[in-house]
Amino acid sequence: MDVTSTALRYDLSVVALSYLIATLASFVALDLAHRVRGGDRVMALAWWFGGSLAMGTGIWSMHFVGMQALQLPIDVGYDLHWTAASWLAGVLSSAIALGIATRARLRWQTLGGGALSIGLGISAMHYIGMAALRMAPGIEWHLPTVAASVAVAIVASAAALLIFFWLRRLTRMAARAGQLAAALVMGAAICGMHYTGMAAASFPADAVCLSLDGLGGDGLGMVVAVAAAVLLSLTLCTSILDAQLQGRAQKLAQSLQAANEELHRLAFRDALTGLPNRLLFDDRVTQAVERRQRHGGRLAVLFVDLDGFKPINDSFGHGFGDQVLQEMARRLAATARPTDTVARVGGDEFVLLLESDVTEAAIVQLAQRLIQALSQPVALQDREVNLSCSVGIALDTDGTVAAKLMAHADSAMYAAKRAGGSSFAFFEPHMDAHVREQLELQRDLRLALERGELELHYQPKVSGDGRTITGAEALARWRHPQRGMVGPLVFIPIAERFGLIGALGDWVIRQACSQVRQWLDQGLRVRVALNLSVHQLRQDDLVQRVQRAIDEHRIDATLLTFEITESVAMEDAEGTLRTFERLAAIGVHLSIDDFGTGYSSLSYLRRLQARQLKIDRAFVRDLETNPDARAIVEAVVRLAHALGLKVVAEGVETAGQRDVLHALGCDELQGFLFARPMQPHLMALWAQGEGRPAALDFRESAYVGEEEAASLESRS
Repeated sequence: MDVTSTALRYDLSVVALSYLIATLASFVALDLAHRVRGGDRVMALAWWFGGSLAMGTGIWSMHFVGMQALQLPIDVGYDLHWTAASWLAGVLSSAIALGIATRARLRWQTLGGGALSIGLGISAMHYIGMAALRMAPGIEWHLPTVAASVAVAIVASAAALLIFFWLRRLTRMAARAGQLAAALVMGAAICGMHYTGMAAASFPADAVCLSLDGLGGDGLGMVVAVAAAVLLSLTLCTSILDAQLQGRAQKLAQSLQAANEELHRLAFRDALTGLPNRLLFDDRVTQAVERRQRHGGRLAVLFVDLDGFKPINDSFGHGFGDQVLQEMARRLAATARPTDTVARVGGDEFVLLLESDVTEAAIVQLAQRLIQALSQPVALQDREVNLSCSVGIALDTDGTVAAKLMAHADSAMYAAKRAGGSSFAFFEPHMDAHVREQLELQRDLRLALERGELELHYQPKVSGDGRTITGAEALARWRHPQRGMVGPLVFIPIAERFGLIGALGDWVIRQACSQVRQWLDQGLRVRVALNLSVHQLRQDDLVQRVQRAIDEHRIDATLLTFEITESVAMEDAEGTLRTFERLAAIGVHLSIDDFGTGYSSLSYLRRLQARQLKIDRAFVRDLETNPDARAIVEAVVRLAHALGLKVVAEGVETAGQRDVLHALGCDELQGFLFARPMQPHLMALWAQGEGRPAALDFRESAYVGEEEAASLESRS
């Protein structure tokens, strides 16, 4: 009597185990589908190869365990070669599935061909595995059921491929939940194919197993199940770990990209206004010039300088000034056209690049709108201030280089400012002489620092009664090989504009310390005053630079006095306070220059570790004729003395001014009445009495005594 398929019995616990293995294999397969799509080709290939082994082994073990669930009345075994061939078919079908999963898109042709190939591969795995049961007489097959099992395998394969690509659309959390649900469905489909195929088999009643001496035994089934589960679990853990590592690597890459973007923003954006800075604007102008040279057309650069910003910044402080600049930047950006580039290139200087509709009429209209927008009152912090602007316009129609285009716009802006401000001016050829001169002076000034063309002259300071020399102020001069002596009013603004002021300031400090050393060696002790620019005051290593110069030339720090203008000191009062404290700590003296021309907070003035105030020459000039000037000077002297500060008055040119200042209690005087700035060797000759006015003498402490001279000689 035959044992038909309806009479076959299964161990339900082993059936459940086969379903779990099929589900686990499906879950791992879905997870591996993400790995094989990685950007690294070598890693993707490794995942494809290892994943094919793991996934194929998992599906094959499910079929093997499923066959173990079948309870036959006879002992059975499995032929080793047919079993190995069955396993290989499972691995190859898995390789096809994972290979298709690497595709960017799933076309219908790929879906059909892939489902057919994978389905036939799984069917081959199943029926080759059944052939490993070498039965005599052989297994009888119900062909319609066999066809149904193959159809189930093909449909399940198509569903698996669709699920692979469907999961890509889900977010991270939804994809994990969808992967689990899909694995349960795919596990059921794989089991359905297996048990449908098993239902197609009929075993004759008198059949015997010819492969009984091959693989067999219930223990073998459990070993296969456990081994497959362990392999799949390890593969899954490795995949999850790799995903986490890739996630961390992606986060690090995103952080690096964000850091690079931030560095790019800091490098090419103005920190205060967020507009492009000079570096980015120059690059865009260069690119625009190149485009114009290739394709024709016109460009224009508008240079916008705020009129009246400095008094506002001086009066209301650096913070208020920053807010005004931010508001002006916002107005410029809002007024400019979408195709224009707006940048901030200096303290209160902005530029615009125009590349479309560059007609003179359109430019004039834009310039007028800019002037009107910036002339509107600015209401901030319960204050209302009014500014205007001067606009310089340069057109590029003949291949002007980018740097010259900027220089032309700058020159035209100064022409508008000289015309009274709140206006615009187009660049004209006669302005080119000024531009050329500025560029030549900038180039020559760089060379002057290298060639030693700069020198320091020293203007003596005298006591309040005008009789005793108490010190000197160092003033930079430039002995140009062609232009002769160039004054600081000419080259200092160029140094500030072209970024040379830092190097120039360092040179002044080193040179002054060197000169003080030379005078000491000659027996003359003179305190020297130096001017600090706003650029130097903002250098983080200013104090270290000063200390190095003092140590290098072996001088007493108290022989140096640094003068900082009142407006610079109050521009960043807290920063100035910190710098003053550090400078005072190394022993140098400090002075507030041009006092009375800016806006000082008395609370900060009291906290600054300055030793003197220097009255601006504008008040000294009118002392003899203007009662208001005299009242201001008298108030400054009283205030300074009340705070324990000495007072220096500069610009003294008449005996009458000297007498008034002396009567008001001024401590030191400086001006052409006593001496003009002189070369350092003349100061040494004055100390020896040669060429010095009879009414002037050095104070006794200016001369180094014999004992101190010997000490200086031994130290040198």
